[in-house]
Amino acid sequence: MIASSAQAEQTAGDGRATRWQGHKARRRTEMIDAAIEVIEEHGNEISVQLIAEHLGLPRPVVYRHVGGRSELDALARRRILDLLLAELLPTLRPDGTLKEVVRAVIRTYLGWIERHPNLHRFLSDAAPQVEGAPTLSPAGREMGGQLADMFSATLARFGIDPARARPMALAVVGLVDAVIAGWRAEPEPVLGAEQIQGILTESVLSLLEGNARSLGVPLQRDSLVADLLVTPEAAPPPEDRLR
Repeated sequence: MIASSAQAEQTAGDGRATRWQGHKARRRTEMIDAAIEVIEEHGNEISVQLIAEHLGLPRPVVYRHVGGRSELDALARRRILDLLLAELLPTLRPDGTLKEVVRAVIRTYLGWIERHPNLHRFLSDAAPQVEGAPTLSPAGREMGGQLADMFSATLARFGIDPARARPMALAVVGLVDAVIAGWRAEPEPVLGAEQIQGILTESVLSLLEGNARSLGVPLQRDSLVADLLVTPEAAPPPEDRLR
């Protein structure tokens, strides 16, 4: 009986702990969502007080669920990045041509930035500084990883060292990041989003074509992405490619 009573108490305690953990997780989610809404409205000049007011909660309650402003910022950036990638990643379609995919990724990215300028600025401000020069944005690093995987598969297919994939991917996302950052920093941009999209599309395609040509990879703008991602085992032997 004593053992049964102790077991029942432990079960009840475990249930309370589970419910408390669930409550904390829901509260944290609410606070992250509120932080994003506040950033959308007020830009980077946010505070825990603003978020607490947005939720109708005392500020100490917010601090109880997140360690402070820096932790809340990190959680908000992760959520914003996830929202952005949810729009970007589907554009990396293997059934499209190289030109279609490049254009779709850039168009989607620019569209998201125009709809969420404050979220983009908040994300960009998280980029580390090296001697005063910003490195890749969080979105750039994530997309760089995705592109590196794709480039690696293509290089492996043609018997080229896949270690080249990451520098090539970083060159692409670095170019896009730099052009967009410069464009957004202009007080009164001379070029519109469509013009920037066209410049970036042509620039990225030229960069890819130039690298491919120097490596002997037969890449064209109308190449299907799926054909470039064929595994080495499924690819034709080198002598067939040279005929």
